Amino acid sequence: MQTIRIEKNDAGQRADKFLSKYLSKAPKSFIYKMMRKKNITLNKKKMTGSEHLTEGDLIQMFLSDETIEKFSESKSQGPAVRDQKALAGKLQVLYEDEDVLFVNKPCGLLSQKASPGDISLVEYLTAYLLEKGEITPEELRRFRPSICNRLDRNTSGIVTAGKSLRGLQVLSGMLKDRSVRKYYRTIVYGQMKEPVRACGFLTKDEQHNKVSISSKPSEGSVPIETEYVPIQTGAKHTLLEVHLITGRTHQIRAHLASLGYPIIGDYKYGNRRENDCLKKEFGLTHQLLHAYRMEFPEETAELKKLSGLIVRAELPKQFEMIQKVYI
Repeated sequence: MQTIRIEKNDAGQRADKFLSKYLSKAPKSFIYKMMRKKNITLNKKKMTGSEHLTEGDLIQMFLSDETIEKFSESKSQGPAVRDQKALAGKLQVLYEDEDVLFVNKPCGLLSQKASPGDISLVEYLTAYLLEKGEITPEELRRFRPSICNRLDRNTSGIVTAGKSLRGLQVLSGMLKDRSVRKYYRTIVYGQMKEPVRACGFLTKDEQHNKVSISSKPSEGSVPIETEYVPIQTGAKHTLLEVHLITGRTHQIRAHLASLGYPIIGDYKYGNRRENDCLKKEFGLTHQLLHAYRMEFPEETAELKKLSGLIVRAELPKQFEMIQKVYI
């Protein structure tokens, strides 16, 4: 028999969803059968699975240790101990409270795993919280802190994460409803001398992982809106601040290219000959795009500490070096 006490990060969810995570290898039919037979109970009473859990609730599983182990996730719930300190030490934290964590993601790091063997920002986040003792491997079976916004592997800058279930849900909602203002820095080919607020329609080509921009809607297209403000103009290049109003796949990269101002280093949407020169001179092998600043609204009722918060992520050294030469 095993007793599970519901903690704050478990509260609010349906009991059957909680059990499906805890016994992740068990068929749902098995879980419902055990509830019907009172082999799994909630606060010593028969349960249906539709109950919403509250902090302090007790779930009792009258199952053998072997059965629980058989249906539980057998793989490690966190980084190996030998890797934990190394991963935790590499996380550049920009802001942190009890519910959320903002980090400066380096170029080349995946926001989330693309395949099982990948090491992504989520693993860095998990190692950091394990090392601080804010979560345990046991708790990771029930709730896993996760990121709320994603950046392309080769885009650097601010990524937000929820440390608690409340933080994850509220912050994800704020990003979805666009109440958080997101700004990027980039260097583009060409001289942009006036601010531009550009609208269009984006169509994704899943097969080639590429998007196209048009001025009129078409089948499968979604509306996009981006604002560009030149900060400094050089002989052939412009340092831009980009306000990402809608957030679509490759939106900034493809939108700027469609306007005639491709991002330097961007081989997918940019100028290959110019990019080859940059690669030779600076070792730049990716688009020079950095999620630089986030501004939160003044009224954030559920996460009060974020009210009016402005978070900035310092530019990568390579970005600063190219900026000094070209701008």
